Amino acid sequence: MSDPSSVAELKAVESGKPIAALLLLRKLTLKTASNGNPFLSLEFGDRTGSFTATMFNDHPQFETVRAAGEGCAVKLEGRSDSYQGRFSPKLGILRIIEEEELAKSGNLAALVEVAPEDPDKMAAELQEFINAIQHEALRTTVQGVFDEIGEAFLTAPAATSMHHAYRHGLLEHTLHMARAAKALLPLYPEVDPDLAIAGVLVHDTGKVTEYEGVLGARRSRKGILQGHVVLGYAIVRKAGLKAHLDADRLERLEHIVLSHQGEPAWGRRLAATPEAVFVSMIDNLDARMG
Repeated sequence: MSDPSSVAELKAVESGKPIAALLLLRKLTLKTASNGNPFLSLEFGDRTGSFTATMFNDHPQFETVRAAGEGCAVKLEGRSDSYQGRFSPKLGILRIIEEEELAKSGNLAALVEVAPEDPDKMAAELQEFINAIQHEALRTTVQGVFDEIGEAFLTAPAATSMHHAYRHGLLEHTLHMARAAKALLPLYPEVDPDLAIAGVLVHDTGKVTEYEGVLGARRSRKGILQGHVVLGYAIVRKAGLKAHLDADRLERLEHIVLSHQGEPAWGRRLAATPEAVFVSMIDNLDARMG
């Protein structure tokens, strides 16, 4: 039989028949049976659904799967079965798929949630916003930031769970903010348009370093120790100095990054310039809507 392409198709396979699919190992829990032997309770899934299965310690790949942990891709073979009326297949051969291999295979979108908009069109629109910045040194600074962080920005999530927590989510969140800023700027003449748009585009760029992982976003060591605000500030400052951006604009751009999360709780900076207040409010709006 050909490999079912989704969990939904797997669940339609007659009991006892062979199954095979590429799935995401969403959850892994080590448990102990009544006889004292350990076993793994596993949840597999893709964009169409999920199911649980049990792997006992005598399975030849018990330690391999246990070591791989949650968030890995698995090529699964086995037989269709059910437990207490729910689909729960008998596990045969499992092969762990490395994230790099998966990204090249073209199967990534079938396993993980992605932004609803076309990523190529969003990337082109992002570049249009950069190109539209009139102040030359400010435009060069923003371009330098994105040249520094590279392609990672285009695929990164905006968060691990709260908002836009999916592939291309950071790009989508940033573009939503840029569109909103462009629409609202005519109402607030005290806000410098170039500085506000630049701040919108770079405010969350530190998240490219804060998060890691192709299948499931998790905080990196730097993300845990420093956080995206500090990481983003460092990237922006480096690009601004390289572009010879004047000290006043660089300081105001840095302040947007440092204060965009709003209230000064837990050491956050309070937005203290028109542009910083503007960006912070739009960020909060889109994050809540997302």
